[in-house]
Amino acid sequence: MAARAWRFIFLAVLACGVAHARARVFVLTDIENEPDDAMSLVRFLVYANQWDVEGIVATTSIHQRDRIAPQRIRDIIGAYAQVRDNLEKHEPGFPPAAQLLERVYEGVPAYGMEAVGRGHDSPGSSALIAAADRDDARPLWVTVWGGPNVLAQALWTVRATRSRAALAKFVARLRVYTISDQDDSGPWLRREFPGLFYIVSPGFHAGGAYHYATWSGISGDRFHGRFEGADFSLVDNPWLDEHIRSKGPLGAQHPHTKFMMEGDTPSFLNLIGNGLSDPEHPDWGGWGGRYELYLPRMQKWFAAPETRPIWTDAVDEVLGVDGHWYTDNHATIWRWREAFQHDFAARMDWTVQPFAKANHPPAAQLEQPAMLDAKAGDRVTLRASASDPDGNALAFHWFYYGEAGSLVVATGRSGAPVAIEHENESAAAFVVPKNFLHAGSMHFIVAVTDDGTPSLTRYRRVIVNVAP
Repeated sequence: MAARAWRFIFLAVLACGVAHARARVFVLTDIENEPDDAMSLVRFLVYANQWDVEGIVATTSIHQRDRIAPQRIRDIIGAYAQVRDNLEKHEPGFPPAAQLLERVYEGVPAYGMEAVGRGHDSPGSSALIAAADRDDARPLWVTVWGGPNVLAQALWTVRATRSRAALAKFVARLRVYTISDQDDSGPWLRREFPGLFYIVSPGFHAGGAYHYATWSGISGDRFHGRFEGADFSLVDNPWLDEHIRSKGPLGAQHPHTKFMMEGDTPSFLNLIGNGLSDPEHPDWGGWGGRYELYLPRMQKWFAAPETRPIWTDAVDEVLGVDGHWYTDNHATIWRWREAFQHDFAARMDWTVQPFAKANHPPAAQLEQPAMLDAKAGDRVTLRASASDPDGNALAFHWFYYGEAGSLVVATGRSGAPVAIEHENESAAAFVVPKNFLHAGSMHFIVAVTDDGTPSLTRYRRVIVNVAP
């Protein structure tokens, strides 16, 4: 079938509801403190049809205490303006550059809590309040790439000017993912607003927090994270030069790595509609990592003891590219590295190539409900189907994502392997274990990968609830 015909069929499938619900996103960035914020903004913009951009605010951080760089944001959006129409040839929904430029704001050029309190409202904090107040049932995702004091000021103002009930309603509309603590307003936010949905690996760089942070799994193999098991070549400068920076005016805005590639990118990866993650369930895992809700014990790199449960570091057991098993929080991100880097490279192709000369992700569907009930000893069959807009061949891979579920087998390892029998090209079966300590859920993922260049992967998840 011709590529043009495939494209219209594929877009019709998206229109019928297979696509994810677009998130509302508000970015806080200390851009220009080092290259990684600019790198992340390039990736963010080639996925701009995946979310509604409510604001991008230039902020400070512990690494950039008294200046902000909104012009750098505008420069990168200017490069996006040159490729936006070409992106639209591949998938619909990319916002006009003029709309994005209208939503670039500034925070107060002061460090942390010095910019929070009476008289410290800024265009950024006011825009955040307006976005959260908008008549929209979707939550507002605040992705924090630097210090969160713009968010802190917004919440300070709402608390000072509204009733307790109105404040609670406002807080309930927010979802926050911060890249560690990059000023002293982060610990303040978690303490002062205990109902705030907050994803973070707490702590400051000076105490070694970045080494332990989940987000460093994006590319920190040899710098902050210092871990093994992932394919570092996919996040190193030679690969980025070839597959990202050589791709037109937007690719040219992706600077060379100084410390590590795109440390801020995990904050929005789980908002991409790839069929793997559910942003409301950080414990289910996805390209942006996996987090669990609990009260972490005090660590030496924390600014202060945590006072309530937060979404924070979780552990996955993953087979590395070297054939060895690794168990840590970084692996909750790097386990997906090939998929998210290939996806980025394909979208950079979209900025410069016509539809027929680029690869596009397959569309995967389940052939049974996404939620199933079962009991010990039951044999369960899982079925999926998929199509590809480019007519590429597709490979199906089913696997058990044990850490994402709550079933605990007798070994005490929630990630203990479950034998999966591939019945045919797209179907698989397994037997519910009998030796579990208590009932719970089991998560199974089907990864559908095409044979295009670069190969692209989409997912579907089945959750099997095992009765006592």
